[in-house]
Amino acid sequence: MQLRDDREMIEKYVEAHAHVWPEIQAGIRSVGILDMQIYIADNTLFMICDTVDDFDWERDNARLAQLPRQAEWEAYVAKFQGCDPDAPSTAKWRLMKRIFKLDPEP
Repeated sequence: MQLRDDREMIEKYVEAHAHVWPEIQAGIRSVGILDMQIYIADNTLFMICDTVDDFDWERDNARLAQLPRQAEWEAYVAKFQGCDPDAPSTAKWRLMKRIFKLDPEP
């Protein structure tokens, strides 16, 4: 995902993610996301999600969108993001194909 190319807005986005609301974290877990990490380089974000085996990106993000305070959180962080504020998370965060993973040592 791309953030707006505005240093002050980026700092506020990072600060918001240092204090993610408890209801949002609980909702993320409730749809099958076991761990989530977001990395930033300039105004580009990269997210890694570890999920349960039957997690479905479209279905489970739709479930997440219906949980308490999720719409409020999405509206809050949308002002920092460089994408359509009305777009669902599945349009903001795009799936990527892994092309390399270091083999475990023999």
